[in-house]
Amino acid sequence: MKRISVVIPAHNEQNNIHPLVNELQKVLASTDYFYEYIFVDDGSKDNTLNEIKIQAEIHSCVRYVELSRNFGKDHALQAGIEVAAGDAVITMDADMQHPPEMIKELIRYWEMDYDVVYTYRAEANAHVSSYQRFSSKMFYKGINMLSDIELENGIADFRLLDRKVVDELKQMDEHEIFFRGMVKWVGFKQKAIPYIPSERLTGDASYSFFNLVKLAVNSMMSFSVRPLYAVTGIGLFFSLFSVLYIPYVFISYFFFGYTTASGWASIIATVAFFGGLQLFVLGVIGMYLGKLFMQAKQRPNYIIRSTNFVKTGNDLIKL
Repeated sequence: MKRISVVIPAHNEQNNIHPLVNELQKVLASTDYFYEYIFVDDGSKDNTLNEIKIQAEIHSCVRYVELSRNFGKDHALQAGIEVAAGDAVITMDADMQHPPEMIKELIRYWEMDYDVVYTYRAEANAHVSSYQRFSSKMFYKGINMLSDIELENGIADFRLLDRKVVDELKQMDEHEIFFRGMVKWVGFKQKAIPYIPSERLTGDASYSFFNLVKLAVNSMMSFSVRPLYAVTGIGLFFSLFSVLYIPYVFISYFFFGYTTASGWASIIATVAFFGGLQLFVLGVIGMYLGKLFMQAKQRPNYIIRSTNFVKTGNDLIKL
């Protein structure tokens, strides 16, 4: 019998752990697979870890990895995937917005020889504000415009990965991780299926506007150098545009007798505009250099504080 590993990053989800495990049990207990649930506590400030440990005492299939601090969702996913032993690995959120009953559909397509089965929102999420829907739409438009991958609007971290895909992802030693893009980048035989997100059971979403902007910038720069091409094009355009000022000077001098340009305000505005443009271009280049700097440090993407896996050599195995 093959094994299914379900990796669930959790950050301040204490009231969602018990209901989620119950729903997963209803779904996976009726399949013909061995299964395990791997919760990754991503620096929670509430009783999330204690709730996970309680479920681990009740259900032998529940495993946990506690990170030493909040490293971010994608790094928590990486930590869970690193220790998952399943022939297929399913990733999902802990807030119950990813319907556990859809796991059977993911498995069905996997049994049809798909290596990656991922989900995307069939329609706008009715459980979030209009501002969040708009920002999400702009997020995916920006990524598709400035990166080399194509992501459906509303693509989710609710997916199934075959073992050979997981093994390839584990070999990608990157400091800035964006799993939605990495999964699309590796290729293999992929199937997209729509889903309707459920309402969050308890708690609030932890992504702020600043975090969303940071995620968008990191995602674009992790998969493409198009931003560098874009700022190069902008600089070239304004350089060529400024050349048009030369015939203006000659015409003004020879035909109208103007020897000096009038209007200090327009000059100051022009200098400020081009100064800002130069800083913007340098900023983009600086962000790429910063990524190289952080990658060169080779710091671990996450640190495990505790787990009910045991360390043997370079691997973690179940107790």
